[in-house]
Amino acid sequence: MATLNFRVKTNKDFNSIYVRFKQGGQFDVELSTGIEAPKDRWSNPKQQILQTTEMDYKAANIKLRDLGAFIQSEFHLTKLDEVKVNSRWLKEKISMFFNRETNNADIDNKVFVSNYITNFIEEARTKKSRKNTPIKNRTIQHYNTTMNKILDYEKFIGKRLKLIDLDLKFHSKFTHFLEHQQHLNPNTIGGYVDDIKLFCSNADKRQLQVSKDYKLSEFYTPSNTTTDIYLNEDEIEKIFNTCFEQDYLDNAKDWLIIGVWTGLRVSDLLKLVKEDIRDGFIHNVNEKTDYPAIIPIHWQVQTLLDKRNGDFPRQISDQKFNLYIKEVCKRAGITEKTSGAKIIKSEVDTNGKKETIHRKQRGIYPKNELVSSHTCRRSFATNLYGKIDTLTIMKVTGHKSESQFLKYIKITPIEYAEKLKSLWNKFIHGKAA
Repeated sequence: MATLNFRVKTNKDFNSIYVRFKQGGQFDVELSTGIEAPKDRWSNPKQQILQTTEMDYKAANIKLRDLGAFIQSEFHLTKLDEVKVNSRWLKEKISMFFNRETNNADIDNKVFVSNYITNFIEEARTKKSRKNTPIKNRTIQHYNTTMNKILDYEKFIGKRLKLIDLDLKFHSKFTHFLEHQQHLNPNTIGGYVDDIKLFCSNADKRQLQVSKDYKLSEFYTPSNTTTDIYLNEDEIEKIFNTCFEQDYLDNAKDWLIIGVWTGLRVSDLLKLVKEDIRDGFIHNVNEKTDYPAIIPIHWQVQTLLDKRNGDFPRQISDQKFNLYIKEVCKRAGITEKTSGAKIIKSEVDTNGKKETIHRKQRGIYPKNELVSSHTCRRSFATNLYGKIDTLTIMKVTGHKSESQFLKYIKITPIEYAEKLKSLWNKFIHGKAA
């Protein structure tokens, strides 16, 4: 496997940063990137320039990271074309990265999919959205992941894809590859297809030679119905009333209760601090959408805040939260067998090699094993649905359309029937009175 590292060779006032690219005994090349680091501000372990006032170190680190990704990307394509990697090759790639206006690079950007996406991502870093806000890092990260999937597919078929190749035939074979070779679920595949449709649309607007099949209904976005569960109010009450001697479980339980009564995404939930409470409301700006939410404090949440002198529980990572709340629910007796999906580790055969993967598998499991950070927001929305107007709930959860919201909530047919029965009973009793 090819490895790429950056390093400095001197310790002057400013020092050239070199990139070294090697693979076993096949090649080992090293050249200057043209980027310099101030004296004593380069970290080999972190592979980045440390904080300094002598330069825009953040921008330089981003450039280095992107250069490394670009070289690796070009190397994948080189293997397909059987081009020899040497100093000349590396120099060409460094020049290509820093000088997009060169003729050959310009042609590649307009013809080959991976080159076009690389350029698209580079532009996205300085682009503004329709709301005049920067494109979010998570969005750019997803673009990068989509490009990596395309590179994987190119390696699989032994061919570099051109924009004109992104037709219905490509759609069928690419989605089949992701499902059967990379063992991804339809919703994950759908995210990559959405990105590809965006890339095609952008290329089309620039009047590049791109297949128009992305506009067809057959170039669909794969998806499946989620089987995520929610906690009903009786189950939440059981969890709230369960005491835990272990501090880490008590802490996780309190976050879980706060989560189901605020409807916040876990990325926002676990960052709450005392200062977010003003005039009896929790104020939060959604990290994903930048949408401000103001949430009244539920009595159970207030009880937990009072326990900590008005402060929120100790902050923990998403990973630990997901792990601990499964044990919390187990000890609270939320263990009935339930249909759902959970992450299962398994071994698969990929091109004759055994590979360990972690993928969601549907089945019947104890309910506590299905609880995750997503359960908080889904429980909030589902438990309030039908009790207050949908728009009010959406203002807290951040859903932009009612159709999107209705797909999100988890009310079973019998629960809908019970709601209707309750309404009719109120009507009958009202007439009798």
